[in-house]
Amino acid sequence: MKRLYYILIAAACVSACNFLELNESDYQSKEYQFSTFENTKAVATNVYGYIYDYLSDVEGTMREAATDNAVYAWETSEIKRYYDGSWSGTRTIDDKWSTLYSAIAAANYYLENAPTDFPESRYLEDYTQRMEQLKGYPYEITALRAWFHFELLKRYNNIIIADRSFTLDEVNDITPTSYADAAQWIISELDGVIPMLPDSYAETYAGEVGRITKGAARAIKARTQLYLASPLNNTANDNKLWANAAATCKQIIDSGTYSLVDEDVVNNTAAVGGIFYVLETPSNSFESANFPIGFEGGNSGICPSLNLVEAFEDGDTRLAKTVYANGDSLQSAAIQTYYGGANGKPKKGATPTGFYLRKFIREETSFTVGNTTSYQHVVPLYRYAEVLLNYAEALFEASSNPSFKGSLFNVTYTLTPLQAVNMVRERAGLEDLPSSMSASEFRTALRNERRVELAFEDHRFWDIRRWEIGGETTKLYGLDQKIADDGTIGSSRILVQTRVWDDKMNFYPIPDSELYKNSNLVQNPGW
Repeated sequence: MKRLYYILIAAACVSACNFLELNESDYQSKEYQFSTFENTKAVATNVYGYIYDYLSDVEGTMREAATDNAVYAWETSEIKRYYDGSWSGTRTIDDKWSTLYSAIAAANYYLENAPTDFPESRYLEDYTQRMEQLKGYPYEITALRAWFHFELLKRYNNIIIADRSFTLDEVNDITPTSYADAAQWIISELDGVIPMLPDSYAETYAGEVGRITKGAARAIKARTQLYLASPLNNTANDNKLWANAAATCKQIIDSGTYSLVDEDVVNNTAAVGGIFYVLETPSNSFESANFPIGFEGGNSGICPSLNLVEAFEDGDTRLAKTVYANGDSLQSAAIQTYYGGANGKPKKGATPTGFYLRKFIREETSFTVGNTTSYQHVVPLYRYAEVLLNYAEALFEASSNPSFKGSLFNVTYTLTPLQAVNMVRERAGLEDLPSSMSASEFRTALRNERRVELAFEDHRFWDIRRWEIGGETTKLYGLDQKIADDGTIGSSRILVQTRVWDDKMNFYPIPDSELYKNSNLVQNPGW
């Protein structure tokens, strides 16, 4: 029996049931799981449980350490497999194949078995509200299933569309789908549920947050369309694909549901720019993994590169919210990244770049014995600034005009790509990009804006690939900082790391173990 069968069939019964604490007589039966509203809601909630954030997603750290935005302080970390030439179908990294198909199986399990009503509970006081929630779950779960497929697609290129559970007789004949066809399926699935999803759950009886809304489903759709239109997947440069992404972003913008905020965009549940986010349980593990060496409990970790720091313009307020530099304050102490400083070399694990990560850090975290504290992290998966930048990129690439305004493929645009980018820049305290920019200059500026605005939010890794610029990102720089005889600190730009790049890395290798079990799977080129 092939492993894929277990993933798509058995995992639906295992993964979707583990959260239930049943005695042996109940034995996690399907009848029991869907016997009450509470149990049915638990099965639906379990599908949400497969959502993961990117704070420690790969080898206990961020995927950003595999981009030109950062270097991981510890050379022993397996994150280096991404860029040292040791990555392969046998020696994988971030292998989400089984996990994501388990998530899809859990979604299918719910969609194929959940009841639409509980007539026996019609006399309960909150019956109407319960049924309203029950009615919405299939739309939410369908959107999640589409998103799980997108997470597979951006990694593995050729994937199997699991739009239902498969029988044992069928599973051996399952064949993968092309990137374009899979993307179109994901888009159509989202189109089917977007009209049925609410703008917000704030006014509902349950008042729950962190659930799929109309805006979240549209944001997933827009990102799928953007990736499909990008050079990696759109070799013919079909501008209709770009226009499709722009049109979806326009719908989100025109809804008026979201806006940019002046506050921090992370660890902030009140930020109305957050379209969809993960609310982590209180923890201090992220701080422990990324506080500078020399601070109590600090183990270093993600160290922003000088490449990234230099991408920020003078006066950009986002830099200080993203990076700790020498002299910055943390817990009332000045950070010292220079040689011999409290947080610098030659300490083992000290930053190799001269910078430490600030974004997502809860500075109030304490590791003092007897007074250890933990705090919740709010991790945005989709937010409004990304939508504006997606819109700007898609409309610009579709029209080849930074100042385009008018009709394109029967959609009328009044917000130009340039204006959309400038909205994001204005929030950061920057001057507008000039309207005199050439198309090439605007593309460069737009891509840089994505880099700094969305730094450490798991975009740079995928942007590098969809733009096919991996070969331009192999040299990472930092600062060599030393105290001179007169007490001043001198800095010089140094090459910290040179990485291996091969264009095959634009997609992950499908794990060899999966290829052995399903002969219909096709390994990605070069692997």
